[in-house]
Amino acid sequence: MNQLHTPVALIVFNRPGLTRRVFDAIAAARPSHLLIIADGPRAERPSEKKLCEEVRKIVSSVDWPCRVDTNFSEQNLGCRRRVKSGLDWVFSLVEEAIILEDDCLPNPAFFLYCANLLERYRDCGQIGIIGGFNPLQKSFPYPYSYYFTRLVLIWGWATWRRTWQLYDEQLSGWPEIKKGSLLKLMWKKQRALKQWTGIFDNYHAGVGADSWDYQLIYSLWTQNLLNIVPRSNLIENIGFSADATHTKKADEGFKIKAACLSFPLLHPPAIMDWPEYANNYQDRFYTPSLWGRMFRKGSFLLKRAPFSRNRKMT
Repeated sequence: MNQLHTPVALIVFNRPGLTRRVFDAIAAARPSHLLIIADGPRAERPSEKKLCEEVRKIVSSVDWPCRVDTNFSEQNLGCRRRVKSGLDWVFSLVEEAIILEDDCLPNPAFFLYCANLLERYRDCGQIGIIGGFNPLQKSFPYPYSYYFTRLVLIWGWATWRRTWQLYDEQLSGWPEIKKGSLLKLMWKKQRALKQWTGIFDNYHAGVGADSWDYQLIYSLWTQNLLNIVPRSNLIENIGFSADATHTKKADEGFKIKAACLSFPLLHPPAIMDWPEYANNYQDRFYTPSLWGRMFRKGSFLLKRAPFSRNRKMT
């Protein structure tokens, strides 16, 4: 069996069932270097200690030739501090890594896809991250294996130390950037412009949600970097549940299975943004129009109507 030589970082917390599935997918890829980031239990939830211990036992069960480094927090840091500090640690040890959270279940092709593109664009300052999630795979027929977008999709991703070093946790330049035209150039529709301005306002003011990814989005946008999205979706998010941090509820369009990708990869002939992808993603998932919201609600209700299941037309 071939062994993956690209380091893999796994971020875990308190969900043994999900962790087992993702860890098994990683074990099948047999990375030669595994880095594990774990948050500690919350003091106000005594039962969580046992769950965290069970998770750590699962991810420590490495039975293939592999260097294993662990960064386990004894206290609960929360999503923002734990991921930020954990990835700081990862990129202090390695130059590049594939990154998975405990609810991002990859297709086996995801690892080879990331490894190939990490090598191909290692010295290319135009590329920020390599994403594995693509919920619009059927909407955009494309002759190549992946395309470039300003969107930052982090349900299964990979990047280099050079990108992570750009991470601006405080959004330090936001007041001046807000006065400029960055977001206006990116988003022509007022709904999108208003949404992202509000998000960055909150995080710069220190009142944003307990999350780390919006800061990454800001960092990549202000550096004018493009990101990679695969033609086929390579990640299934299996974490939509009441115990999730940010995915208790989600758009039905996010609940898609992981598919495969053909190799060798067919590379695009040029590094060019595909703005239609970002605009359609924004309209579909972030700031849909009134008609779009009505359509989504109607589709959601129709899928759950008893008469819509296994109904025969007469």
